[in-house]
Formats: sequence, C-alpha cells, structure tokens
Amino acid sequence: MIRFENVSVTYDGQREPTVRHIDFEVPEGELVLLVGPSGVGKSTVLGAVSGLVPHFTGGTLRGRVTVAGRDTRTHKPHELADVVGTVGQDPLAHFVTDTVEDELAYGMESLGLAPDVMRRRVEETLDLLGLADLRNRPIATLSGGQQQRVAIGSVLTPHPQVLVLDEPTSALDPAAAEEVLAVLQRLVHDLGTTVLMAEHRLERVIQYADHVVLLPSPGAAPVLGTPADVMAISPVTPPVVDLGRLAGWTPLPLTVRDARRRAADLREQLKERNGDSLQGRGELRDQPHPTRSRPQTTTPTPLGAPTRRWFRRTPSTPPSPLTAEVRALAVTRGAARIRSLRKVDLTVTPGETIALMGRNGAGKSTLLNALVGLVHPTSGEVRVGGVTPHRTAPPDLIRHVGLVPQEPLDLLYADTVAAECAAADADADATPGTCRALVTELLPGVSDETHPRDLSEGQRLALALAVVLTARPPLLLLDEPTRGLDYAAKARLVAVLRGLAAEGHAIILATHDVELAAELAHRVLLLAEGEVIADGPTAEVVVSSPSFAPQVTKILAPQQWLTVAQVEQALA
Repeated sequence: MIRFENVSVTYDGQREPTVRHIDFEVPEGELVLLVGPSGVGKSTVLGAVSGLVPHFTGGTLRGRVTVAGRDTRTHKPHELADVVGTVGQDPLAHFVTDTVEDELAYGMESLGLAPDVMRRRVEETLDLLGLADLRNRPIATLSGGQQQRVAIGSVLTPHPQVLVLDEPTSALDPAAAEEVLAVLQRLVHDLGTTVLMAEHRLERVIQYADHVVLLPSPGAAPVLGTPADVMAISPVTPPVVDLGRLAGWTPLPLTVRDARRRAADLREQLKERNGDSLQGRGELRDQPHPTRSRPQTTTPTPLGAPTRRWFRRTPSTPPSPLTAEVRALAVTRGAARIRSLRKVDLTVTPGETIALMGRNGAGKSTLLNALVGLVHPTSGEVRVGGVTPHRTAPPDLIRHVGLVPQEPLDLLYADTVAAECAAADADADATPGTCRALVTELLPGVSDETHPRDLSEGQRLALALAVVLTARPPLLLLDEPTRGLDYAAKARLVAVLRGLAAEGHAIILATHDVELAAELAHRVLLLAEGEVIADGPTAEVVVSSPSFAPQVTKILAPQQWLTVAQVEQALA
C-alpha cells in the first residue's frame, strides 16, 4: 500500500539530507510504527506519504514514494486526499471550522459525499472517539487532548485507505489514548485500513504494531522488523522492555501482561532484599524536600507571550515558606459558563515537584494558567510568592513564576536557535551562553543556525524550555513537557528539573505521562471535572490508580516499585 524506494529528502538551505536511503514497504491492512530518537526525520517520512513533503514543505525528494499506486512526486496532497488521511503533531494547525461536528464533516464535504452518508459517518465517529457530548462545542474551548481526538476523527470520516499519524496520543490521557488506539486497531483489523504512525510513548503503542520501522540516527538507513526484533536493538525502548533487559528475559516482553507472567522470580528477589515498601528506595522518595539555601540572582522568565525583549532585570525575591498557595479556587469560563475548576486547594513549597494528572478537560491547564494570571478566578484565592497573579503586572509577576505552555511556538519568535538563546540571555540578564548551554544539555546536536520552525515538535519544546529555564524562576510550570520527546530527551529533562528542585525551585507539571510522574514527582494531584480527587505522595496515588500507574508498578504489583532505575538500584 505504501512503498518507499531509496528515498532521501534535503530541505532548502541544508547541506545534508534530513533522511536518506529510506527503503521499506507497508502492506495493506497493517499498523506500522515508526520509531527513533527526536530529530531523525520521522515527521519527514510521514509527510512524504501524504505529499506534504516536498510539495508543501519545499526541498528536494529523491527516490520514489507510492501510495495505492500513486506516485507522490506527480500527485499533490489534494490529489491524494481520498486515499490518505493525515494528522500532524499540532491539532490546531489541522482545523478549518469552528465546531466539532462541522470539523468532522468538512473532509467529506470536500470530497462531495452525499449528506446522508456524511451524517451517518459523523455519528459513528462521535461514538468511536467519545466525542458525542462535545459535538456542538467550539473547538477553541476544548482541551488539547480533546482537540487531538477531533483531529483524528476528522480524517476518519472520509474512510481513507491510509492513515498517517504523527504522535497521535501525545496530548491524550491514558484512558483516551487506549480508546484511540483501540479504534485504530479496529480499523486495521475490520476495515483493512493501513496505518503508519510515529509515536514516542512506546509503552502505549508497541503492542498494537504489526511491524516497526526504526530510524536509529539522523541519515541512517531504516531497520524494518517485528516489534520484538526491533526493540532488541532499538536505542528507544519502553519501560517494559528496559525491565526485561535488566532481568535478562528472552524474548523481551512488549506488554505488561507478558512481563507479569515472567516476573515472579524478580518479585521474590526484590522482596528478599528490600521488603514490600518503597521506604529507602528511589532517588527522591526517601529525602525531605530540599529548601533554598540562597536567593535567586536572575529574573524569572516571561509567561508565554512573544514579547520578552521588554522584560527588565528586577531585584531577586527571597523565598517564602510557601512558593504558591491556592484556596477554594473556582473558575467558570466562556459564554457557556463551563466549570473548569471547583474549590481547588493547593500548597506548593520550595523544592517540591508536583504532577497534575487527570483526564483531558479535567482542569490541569486552567490551574496552571490561574497560577500565572492568565485565568481570573471566579471565586477563591491564588497567591504566588506573596502576590496575586491576575492582579500583578507581568514585569513584577515574572519575578515569581515562569510557564512553558503546550504550544512552544508561543515562546519562540527569532529566526535561529542562536538568536533565540541570545534574546533569552538578555531578557534574564544571564551570562551570555547560559541558554545555549541548556539547549545543548536538553537537545544535543542542533546547530545555531537552525530555524525554530524547522525543529520537530519535541525539539521546539526543548528549546522553549531552555528559554524559560534561563531565568531560573522560583516556580516553574510546565504544560505537557514531554510531548514529542523521546526517552533520551526525557531523561535529560528529568535531570535538569531534579537539579532545579534540589536548588529550591518548585515545579508543577501538568502531564499525561505516567512514567514522567513516577520518575520525577514528589506528589501527584489528581483532578476530575475540575475537582481534586487525590493529593498525596506519588507512590500512594499512582499505585492505587490502574489508569495512572506506570508499567513497572503494574508488572511488580503488589510491591510498590515505580521505575526501572529503582529496581536496578535495589538489585545492585
């Protein structure tokens, strides 16, 4: 169905191809997973299937890509629209209408389908993706995960032969991700749809793949094989595979179920050496929260608007006993008076890392926005570093808090990585090179002259994070910070955030990444329909939740292990 024949793509202004020697075939009715570290060209390979590369992106494509017998060199994207449906990393760039139902119908209208066919398919898709309650909602009022489901639904309604998906579960909570993947599997098994998908969260998707295409490094030829064979040599692997390698299991398990069947001996070893509790284990769990030993010497970063050049250096603010405090916070938004938050209480101390978790639309982003004054409370109180955010001017508020939003381009406006870093250093009154050093730590191998818009979603996020971290704010807020990051990039992010927490910075993460929460968070705050339903130590909250428990916890239950690193430390 999809055939790559010795394909190389070189973008304008670049000396070396982004991808080269791409040669593989995706049979009809299979789900093929494209994996590899950030920046190896996965999005370029996906774009070549739909014709977006090179007809829309520019550059030179050598070799041949055919889809259902059509050569993408001679067929432009609109001439492939009846056979290929594409969902990119950013759902907002995908939408052309205002409401959910209109968006689901738009693609079929463009293809001239009959009204009764359109109506039936819209209803089917609303049910498949759990969108029925949102059918009349303006897309702008949806959460990021809800928008992702609408974007996927809009390409499902025309019933394409091929689906191309770039990080389709990155903005979804665990339950919603399972629903979407189950739908994709049903399309593959029942309708013979061909799916080519790139996804960094392999723990979610590897079990659904028929084959895996590995791009091991930039410019390297791909490796095609079964999931088990490719995971045995892949530089990016999910926790279940890492645990299998640590335990010496052959063949490597790909699912929690397979791993649990083999884990009896490992559980016994861990029980004999360490008992059944987490006490004494883990890098973070057995230490009190660090406290700040000295005041900050740099100004916190801006809140996300692309106007940071006017920010001036301000005196450092000594830490208070509480970095932030939220009392009985309620937020009602929009003409529809949607309740985003209901009587939320939260205290944040210096050096504490908190993970905000919950279903899409639970209120996580709204709570972060309230902490930076972008959302005004309907009732209740928000205090950050002794000030009320929505009543404090941005030049003063940035002394207390910095936000990395879901969309990194909100922070990126310069033409090159070097210019972006120079501006960040100037805004924070930091030593020149501070931001560039952070970029190198989070995102090695990216040149100074690269345009931020030419970076992948994960790379842009890492650059935006470096811009914010340059000013080292006392309270750092991150909204889905691992979206688009591979495991190596996530490990680098964890190391940076741990270092900040050790110096006394408070960190709040809104995330669907259960593995990140297990690795990093002291506490988990679980939200549902705008209310706090759980607030406690990470081990206690995630272990008791089947949806939010990490893979290692599920495999080694009833023992309360969270990460492979903890298990490795115990065995050593």
